[in-house]
Amino acid sequence: MSNSIFQNVIVQLKEVSDRTFGVIDTEGTVIACTDATLLGERWGDAAVKAAGADGVVSFNQKCFKPIWNGSGNMEYAAFCTGSDDAARSSCQLAYIALNDFKSFYEEKHDRGTFVKNIIMDNILPGDIYIRAKELHFATDVPRAVFLVRQVGHTDVATVDVLSGMFPDKSADFVVSINESDVAVVKQILPTTEQEELEKLAQSMADTLKNELFIKTVIGFGTVAEHLRSLADSYKEAQTAIDVGKVFDSEKTIINYLSLGIGRLIYQLPTTLCEIFLDEVFQKNSIDALDKETLFTINKFFENNLNVSETSRKLFVHRNTLVYRLEKIKKITGLDLREFDHAIVFKVALMVRQYLNSRKTQ
Repeated sequence: MSNSIFQNVIVQLKEVSDRTFGVIDTEGTVIACTDATLLGERWGDAAVKAAGADGVVSFNQKCFKPIWNGSGNMEYAAFCTGSDDAARSSCQLAYIALNDFKSFYEEKHDRGTFVKNIIMDNILPGDIYIRAKELHFATDVPRAVFLVRQVGHTDVATVDVLSGMFPDKSADFVVSINESDVAVVKQILPTTEQEELEKLAQSMADTLKNELFIKTVIGFGTVAEHLRSLADSYKEAQTAIDVGKVFDSEKTIINYLSLGIGRLIYQLPTTLCEIFLDEVFQKNSIDALDKETLFTINKFFENNLNVSETSRKLFVHRNTLVYRLEKIKKITGLDLREFDHAIVFKVALMVRQYLNSRKTQ
């Protein structure tokens, strides 16, 4: 624990008594005290005396009470000045306050570490149940996992801002993954819809943009119904961001369930993708199509293969669009007005996009 954590509690004790309160570590070093002039002093004999005591012990006009760790060894000792009965009572009260706060702090810290170990696959599945029981952690409540990736410049305050959005520290967790990534594990209701999760992700993105001027991309996976599913949901959130970067770079909120065929293509070996393109475009390579033709094709897909609607959006005559489609058929052998051909062509475009993204990595 940080010494400043104890200091915050000690300062509050000063308001209820004029005695000097403090904490020493196993070496006897004063690490927190209401009298700042004593900080850093070393009372080795007092530490030895406190470590051998079961309760409050008086030494050198001060009362000490050991604070034990989980192994039954003294980790710290609370103290207050004086050796009378009132001093012993004050020392006991200081011990209760410090020990309770230490337990609360460590449990909170351990719960966050526990969640991080789960999503990073750093804990065995069998140990999840054991650790969850020790930390009084609900195992079978639905949770959503969001991966917040900072784009461009990063800010360490991102964790603090996101933590402020989720004040229930017993149910929600904000975990720093690396310099740019932060994971948010949010407990949700069984009735929570995907649209609500997208709104929550958008709220996180807007808050970070407004408060820290940070641009983010946020991905989230399927809802984890059990603790052991958190790692899978986190990996899905990663995949959502990675696939979105390839096939829809303008999107900043990406739901794993909405990735569609892009997710399948992203998992294919590049050699298989290259073979697929060679088989589809036997007459001519897809690179034989100029930018204007590719733009026409994408507009045709955006308008659900509707010739009239596409020509209107392109501001061209219907016959002009039909001519372009015939030209595409002549070059590639695929007639985009036929549904099966259109599907193959659409997949081929996405495969080409995927291969290009791999070349730039």
